[in-house]
Parts: sequence; structure tokens; C-alpha cells
Amino acid sequence: MIRKFIARVFRGKKTRPGQVEPAVISVATHGVGRDRLSSGSRRVCETLQEQGHKAYVVGGAVRDLLLGVEPKDFDVATDATPEQVRRAFRRSRLIGRRFQIVHVMMGQEQIEVTTFRGELGADAKKDAHGRVLRDNVFGSHAEDAARRDFTANALYYDPTTETVIDYHHGVGDLKARTLRIIGEPKSRYREDPVRMLRAVRLAAKLGLSIDPEARRPIREMAELLENVPAARLFDEMLKLLTSGHAVKCIRQLRDEGLHHGLLPLLDVILEQPLGEKFVMLALANTDERVRHGKGTSPGFLFAALLWHEVLAHWEKLKAAGEPKIPALFQAMDAVLDAQAEKLAITRRIAANIKDIWLIQPRFDQRAGKRPYSLIEQPRFRAGYDFLLLRAAAGEVEMAVADWWTRFQNADGPERAQMLLPEAAGDKKRRRRKKSPNSAPNSAPNSAASPAASGDTPDSPSSA
Repeated sequence: MIRKFIARVFRGKKTRPGQVEPAVISVATHGVGRDRLSSGSRRVCETLQEQGHKAYVVGGAVRDLLLGVEPKDFDVATDATPEQVRRAFRRSRLIGRRFQIVHVMMGQEQIEVTTFRGELGADAKKDAHGRVLRDNVFGSHAEDAARRDFTANALYYDPTTETVIDYHHGVGDLKARTLRIIGEPKSRYREDPVRMLRAVRLAAKLGLSIDPEARRPIREMAELLENVPAARLFDEMLKLLTSGHAVKCIRQLRDEGLHHGLLPLLDVILEQPLGEKFVMLALANTDERVRHGKGTSPGFLFAALLWHEVLAHWEKLKAAGEPKIPALFQAMDAVLDAQAEKLAITRRIAANIKDIWLIQPRFDQRAGKRPYSLIEQPRFRAGYDFLLLRAAAGEVEMAVADWWTRFQNADGPERAQMLLPEAAGDKKRRRRKKSPNSAPNSAPNSAASPAASGDTPDSPSSA
């Protein structure tokens, strides 16, 4: 009796084959008042409804509110076309190629407004593997719900009535802590392989179990990720790493067999005890920052994930006779080039990654003027945080990290006392450089000088 009642409330009733009347769940049942929505999303819905359109807060925001999680953003779905939405809001702009959406600015808040998507037709443009390439097909509310990926994301909240409209038993699945895909899993993964990554991220972030039917095909279809544009993979990876549950996500990626298509070098890193400890410390640190509302750096995250591959390449090159700093440059380029085939790491983020890596050898220099110049570097703080992780993982002596902690917080006289004695070779080179009678090419053993070997951490190329 109770089971039948729950099914009637949450599943809706069939009106004719292939069509389901949605469950309309009142605020007395779901407990989420309109005051929990952002003011911008409420105003967008109200404006569109006043002009005769349907408009709802949709997807992840509704899901998170029902789970007691504070949403990051609020999206709106409507039966208004993108052009109609744009005309309704002065501060708005059309974006997108695969499917046009509208970004509406409400004060400092940006609301993403999408038109209901229609059922994919036989003429929908797809690649050879079934991935949808172009999708500018508008449709009904029911068709839009059927096109969404998971039942938990196919929920619509009406701010006017404070009701949740549920076509696919999403509220019931959330109560059961289950992530269930809408439709036949294999065909849905072919349409968009990123859904496999999203399933892992959402399950880890929200503490849900992936429905066995949705989980079963993931490992065998993981290779479809190779056909996804690198920029989309990079965006999804950033969401995963900054979800606040990156440690759990990375472990589940490996369990589901998805890491090969995402970070090809991650397997190698996690198979090394020191590498795995370092990566997990970095991800745990990021998770902690996210949970406390602090900012995160994509450059720092990817620098941590790839550092041990850089170290391995660097050691091989040095063992082959390459000078220290040129070898580091070569190792960095090799690792980033390998990742570029899968992830479209932007130039700005790649530059930040390299800055963090390049500063690490300079922490060994604790004599003379070099420590003073290092703490003035723009990337010193990020490099120092990276050094702390290396020390915590046992990669460098904790005494080195402690020295830099004291040095940056000390005053002038105390800093001077902390400096280590300069090596004899360093003193000799400094005297030679200051001597007015010594020509640049007259010094003995010039081939072994730091400039010739590229072994000077403070050379312009390494800064």
C-alpha cells in the first residue's frame, strides 16, 4: 500500500504509451522554499512567466537543494526561444554552437537560460561513434526532461508555486541515494561520453551510488573519451578536481577504468608509493580549501598531478648528461606535450604550472642573495606551498621547508644570520665576476661555468 502510494507520488502516471505525466511535488513535501533560490534566478523565471512562458530553475541547483547542499549556480529552463529570452533581458547574450543558450546578467549574478530541448531526430548530426555534434532542436517540457542525463538532474522548480516537477522519479532516486541515467545507458554514453565522467564526479560529490545499469557499461566504453574535444575534457577535469571530493573522484575514476582516457600519466603516478602519497596530499589539501570556501588554483592542481612524471623525465635526462636546468625545461615540455593530446590546458595555466616547477630547484639555494631574490618572485607563494607538499610526502627534507618558513617571516638581521655559508666555487665565481680585469672569455675552465652549463637557477631563462 505504502509502496504504491510512493510510486504514484514520485513516478507520475502514464497517460499514453511513451508519455508520462510528471509528479508535481509541493513544498510541504520537499521542504525547499523559494527563498532558497538566488534572487537572479527568481527574477528570470518571474519575468519569463509574466510574458506567457514556462520557466523553471532546473538541474543541479534543484538536486543540491533537495540534498541540503548549497548550489554553486542556478540555471533556468524555459519554452521561450533564445531570441525571445534575449529580447526579454537587456543585459543578455547568446552563446554556444552545439546548442544555443542565453547568459542573463542580474546584478553580479549570471544566469544560464536554456530553451527546452526536443527529441533527437534521425537527422541529428553525430560522429562515427554516435556522439552528438549539433543539437539546436527545441521541444516540449517532457522532451527536455527526457534529454537530461540523470534522473536527479531532470528536476524543475517553479518559484511561483514552489513545486518540484519530476518526470523521471528523480526525487525518489535522491531519497534512495542512487544516481540513475535516463534512457538506455550505452546509447546515452555514446551521445555524450563525458556523462561517464560526470557520473563519477556526482556520485563522489553527493555520496550517491551509481545505479548498476548505468555503471556496467562504463569500463567497456571508456575509450569513447578519446573522441571528446580536449577542451571539454579539461573543463570536466577541473570540475572534478575542484568538487571538494577530488580524492574520492580520482580513486573512483581508477576503479571505473576511466583514468586512461583522462590523464594518461595518472596510472604511472599512482603506482609509485611516493607519487601516490604526494598526489593524494595535494588533492586532500584542495578538498579542504573547497570545503572552507577558499580559492583553488588549476595551475597548482595540475602541477601536483604531473610533478612526479616531470621528476622521472628530469632524472633520466640528467643521468644522460644534460645540464640540470635545461634538463628540467625538456622534462616539463615532454610531460605537458603528452597531456596536450587529451587535455586542452590553456597557455596561462601551463605557464603557471611551469613557474611552480621551475622554482623548486631554487629552494636548494639558501646562501648569498638568492633567497632574497626568490621570495620577491610573483610565484613564490605557490612554489612554497608546493615545497610544503613535497616535504610532507617525504620527497625533500622537512628541514628545507622549515628553513623557508622561518626565512620569509624573519626580519632583516635574523634573515642574514640564517643564510648558509656559500660554497667555495660560488665565492670564486662571484670574485671573478666582480674583477674589472677579467674578460668574459678569459676565465679558466669556462666550459664548466654555470652560464655554459645552464646550472644557475637564477638565470633569466629559469626565472
